[in-house]
Amino acid sequence: MIVLGIETSCDETAVSICKNGLILSNTVSSQLIHNSYGGVVPEIASREHEKLLNIIVDKSLSDAKINVADIDAIAVTQGPGLAGTLLTGISFAKGLAVGLNVSLIPVNHLEAHIFANFLADPNLRYPFVCLLVSGGHTQLWHIKNIESYVLLGETRDDAAGEAFDKGARILGLGYPGGPAIEKEAIGGNPKAVHFPRGLMGSSSLEFSYSGLKTSLLYFMDDFKNNSSISKKDVAASYQQAIVDSLVEKMDRAVRYTKSKTCVIAGGVAANKTLRLCLRKRLSNSSIIFPELSFCTDNGAMVSFLGELKLNAGHASNIEFGVQPNLKMVAP
Repeated sequence: MIVLGIETSCDETAVSICKNGLILSNTVSSQLIHNSYGGVVPEIASREHEKLLNIIVDKSLSDAKINVADIDAIAVTQGPGLAGTLLTGISFAKGLAVGLNVSLIPVNHLEAHIFANFLADPNLRYPFVCLLVSGGHTQLWHIKNIESYVLLGETRDDAAGEAFDKGARILGLGYPGGPAIEKEAIGGNPKAVHFPRGLMGSSSLEFSYSGLKTSLLYFMDDFKNNSSISKKDVAASYQQAIVDSLVEKMDRAVRYTKSKTCVIAGGVAANKTLRLCLRKRLSNSSIIFPELSFCTDNGAMVSFLGELKLNAGHASNIEFGVQPNLKMVAP
């Protein structure tokens, strides 16, 4: 089976071709136009997707060395994400599916991030714990089987990726915030400033980053008067505060579920400090990180999960719509 995957939940226009579990192509176009705004502008993102989708699909087909007529099915992100960008991708996918007379399957963006770990390690087996950490979500999941998931904990306010973006804006480092802070933190002292770690009570599996962001804002108000600490030190300390809470809660989740395997998913999974600290803290566990190209939003995770669901008989009719707040489990 050959599945075309389309991902347009935010500001990456991404398309992939998956054939029998093997990724033949994975094409991503990041919308750099948002950099000058310090964040994603939804209307601009939707227009960019509309301009790019045909081009990216053609490139993905060319990279996979197949023709559009070879496609057996199309998988597309239904949510969560920005309503306008999701609508652009879904409308394109529906039109293409009707024109080719092929099956169409809506995919949950969060679920796709988790299943990208099967691309990193095809030998991954259930059950396992997943730390899903991105710009919009910070969650801990116990993955028992496909479509059998238990939410262990999540953020009560900002997601970790959002904390990176807001922190970078406060520090004047630009967008996207995660890579900007990680770069600035190189050579900095992560213990120079003690920023708060939210919800660190002994049994909590939830996260909070709004207090950390506020603490950074207040610190930077007086930063010009503190010559003993560099901006690199501040960035390193802020990054470490985010990482420490993620590592601590992941460790608790592994012990709580008695899991031997844990996986990391989402854009923040690309952070090198996070990877290093998790490997050190969970040295007795098997930790799987997706390749860097599968951490950020991409089409491979959509086409791969779409194929799994189609093989399980989950093809949808064409009437489904966008779900910007789509959950992995029923509320």
